[in-house]
Amino acid sequence: MNIFALNSNRNFAELIAKELNIPLSEHQEIDFEDGEHKSRPLVNVRNQDVFVIQSLYGDEQKTVNDKLCRLLFFIGALKDASAKNITAIVPYLCYARKDRKTKSRDPVTTRYLACLFEAVGVDRVVTIDVHNLQAYQNAFRCNTENLEARKLFADYFVPLVGKDEIVIMSPDFGGIKRAEKFQQILNKRLKKEFPVAFMEKYRSEGNVWGEMVSGEVKDKTVIIIDDLVSSGTTLARSSAACKRMGAKKVFAVVTHGVFTSKADIALQEESLEQIVITNSIPLFRLKNPKVLEKIKVLDIAPLFAETIKRLNNGGSIVELLEE
Repeated sequence: MNIFALNSNRNFAELIAKELNIPLSEHQEIDFEDGEHKSRPLVNVRNQDVFVIQSLYGDEQKTVNDKLCRLLFFIGALKDASAKNITAIVPYLCYARKDRKTKSRDPVTTRYLACLFEAVGVDRVVTIDVHNLQAYQNAFRCNTENLEARKLFADYFVPLVGKDEIVIMSPDFGGIKRAEKFQQILNKRLKKEFPVAFMEKYRSEGNVWGEMVSGEVKDKTVIIIDDLVSSGTTLARSSAACKRMGAKKVFAVVTHGVFTSKADIALQEESLEQIVITNSIPLFRLKNPKVLEKIKVLDIAPLFAETIKRLNNGGSIVELLEE
């Protein structure tokens, strides 16, 4: 098999390649003066399984749309070079939050994104903790895999808060299923039954409100779980509400640390003790030392490496997630 990584995501891809004990395959990217670009593999891929690693987030060098376009064009070049199977490894999938119409004549961008991937000939897309699993699976007609970081999070939290009375909390009703799955793994690891709570949340025109917490958090250690953190206001609101209701400690665990500019302010919230994220997105936007002190980054490269190995050898991804 060949594993490629476009230049903007090479550091993360090298972690995966190291786990697999194979080098990244060589490719070429050329930028032209007018803003156009081209990418091509520099090795033979005919009749081979090919994996392309690219997390789709915007950064200081390239926008999310630029990264998406480069990934699609490179997949197209691989298809034209007669690759047998092409798998896009996309830890953070852009536009996954726009999966339905919330206002009249709204776009359903997740579906359009799926059409773009399919148009260039991708055979499989692999993500981790995608925003809405059902929408993701329904949008793509090609094969899809969605990995989960909950075992990694459980490994971290069991020794940290295993002796506490714990409450697993979703910051909105839509995330209850995610909270329940994390609850189940903690129940199994600690051989106790932990409750699940959630907070009301309403959003319109960029404004978020709602303060009611459903569930008992007094004198408990609360672990707020979500798929991503962007501005940080949801985590800050949820943490403050738990503290007002008498929570002893409040932690947050999120897979994707998007961290837009407002996060440096919102996440200074004193009630929020720690924020545990993965390295699906590099930690480059946060600048506030007080916020950076709260961040703990867990490595998901071994999980993706094992996934690639099993996809190449015909192993079970279901068993990987259940082990």
